[in-house]
Amino acid sequence: MAGRTHFGLTAVDTVPLHEKVYLELVRALMSGQFLPGQKLTSRKLAKELGTSDMPVRSAFMRLQALRALSPMPNGSVEVPVISAERFSQLTAVRTLLEGPATELATKLINGNNLRTIRRHCTELTLTASKGEIGDYLRKNHDFKFSIYRHCGNEQMIFLIETVWMQVGPFLRNLAMGFEDDLSSILDIDYHEEVVAAIEAQDGGRARAAIVRDIDEGAAHILRQVRFPEARS
Repeated sequence: MAGRTHFGLTAVDTVPLHEKVYLELVRALMSGQFLPGQKLTSRKLAKELGTSDMPVRSAFMRLQALRALSPMPNGSVEVPVISAERFSQLTAVRTLLEGPATELATKLINGNNLRTIRRHCTELTLTASKGEIGDYLRKNHDFKFSIYRHCGNEQMIFLIETVWMQVGPFLRNLAMGFEDDLSSILDIDYHEEVVAAIEAQDGGRARAAIVRDIDEGAAHILRQVRFPEARS
């Protein structure tokens, strides 16, 4: 529900159910809550979301068009398993989009925005010490998009989200090699450097830090994961 109106009434939430379901699945994909190769059915997801099949099927169709899900012969969908080549290509696109978005956002972020970003930064660091990759990826998503959404370019944000929907599930592999101590993942995580650069209003340094964060995380995955042969 929205906030109070002029007359003290509570405004009615007008977001359609199918849009809410779609956005929930988008967030789950981007934050790595689904596994590569995982089969999804509208019935199971509808039960989990507390809705009917129809809005879930509608979301599936939209996500297939964005290459975030692949159709299966039985009507279910699959989270794509991508090749090393496609993962590298998506990583290159990420750096081209997320670096400039961070630099643009640095110029526009105000005090309230910065406090939110600092909070997400602290939560991300703390979550790494708790050792659960799903929670870490959710916080990683929240942190990065708390920056990108201030870049002032809605089309850039849409493109970043589209890439994240495809690459997000594969980011679960960041945990490989850190099974005994997930906090060691902070060795390839530069979110604190990003925040320091934003605080200094140094857009170029913030851009370089976010690109390094993306590149080193991707390099770690490429070293650790045995990718399938070209399957896109």
